[in-house]
Amino acid sequence: MKSYSRRDFLSRVGMGTTLLTVPSIMGNAQQTFGSQKKLGIALVGLGYYAEHLLAPALQQTKNFSLAGVVSGTPAKIDKWKAQYNIPDKNCYTYQNFDSIAKNKDIDVVYVVLPNSMHHEYVIRAAKAGKHVICEKPMAVSVKECEEMIAACKKANVKLSIGYRLHFEPFNQEAARVGQKKEFGVVKIVESSFGFKIGDPTQWRLKKSLAGGGAMMDVGIYAIQAARYCTGEEPISVTAQEFKTDPVKFKDVEETIFWQMEFPSGAVSSSITSYASNTERLFISAENGWLELRPAYGYGPLKGRTSKGELDLPIVNHQAMQLEDFAACILENRESSVNGEEGLRDMKIIEAIYRAIASGKKEKI
Repeated sequence: MKSYSRRDFLSRVGMGTTLLTVPSIMGNAQQTFGSQKKLGIALVGLGYYAEHLLAPALQQTKNFSLAGVVSGTPAKIDKWKAQYNIPDKNCYTYQNFDSIAKNKDIDVVYVVLPNSMHHEYVIRAAKAGKHVICEKPMAVSVKECEEMIAACKKANVKLSIGYRLHFEPFNQEAARVGQKKEFGVVKIVESSFGFKIGDPTQWRLKKSLAGGGAMMDVGIYAIQAARYCTGEEPISVTAQEFKTDPVKFKDVEETIFWQMEFPSGAVSSSITSYASNTERLFISAENGWLELRPAYGYGPLKGRTSKGELDLPIVNHQAMQLEDFAACILENRESSVNGEEGLRDMKIIEAIYRAIASGKKEKI
């Protein structure tokens, strides 16, 4: 059977192509601020996600302009300079990155590096006086998350985590149905996200760079879904890890099953894997249900409830996420997906790893 790369799986049928305004109980995006100058953003790390998703999304935003890039590869910088008309003075290496503090063209830095590098570059960006978006997972430990939040607060800059699905209509509707008790109190949430990972030499399979395996990569989406569909924070977790290929996954986990308990009595059952394609969110409430399948990829997503199919807009997730952060800066308000949101997920992930090690229920 063919192995798929992460990009193959997540972009399975392409990105959403239309940028629409969608009111949300999790946040609002796509606002225009009259004659306000566009905010300049620099992408730190020019890999697949930056090149094929963030850069095109930035072209759809009204309040951002792609002003700078940061990379350790000169050829990549040259390519981006030519494609997006980026001046030399707005191009940086990892060595001279701190000098970005003097660049008035750049208001925001988006950190799109391997997970273990998030901590360093968010803190460096904050010290440079730049607002920061950090791709998920926020970091590889609770301690790192706390230090990142503290650094941004000290520098008086805003911090947002790349939780694009908070601005995606199908996931927004799942959150609304659950939190507003559209079908009564939520009793069970089933959430799963996994794919067959390809190249065994990639950074995602190295713990020193990724911090973990499938859980850090796509399992975090399943955690998020259980949280925003109940509107609650889990209080305890049990978890089990399975490996069918101990050579390929010698450094990180392959598949994890976990179960979370919530204060209301709701429970969630979740799976993440680098060995199997799975992507589903199911909410079972007292008087009905909601299912998203596919639920977390780049789109288009699909959903239905016990009342029928969901007919919702198809949007560019990244553009919606970016516009919301622009609004946060221009209106001087906190992001709904700020550092505290990233910290909450990391506390859960650490508890899941503890539960695997102990074989017991762990408090969060």
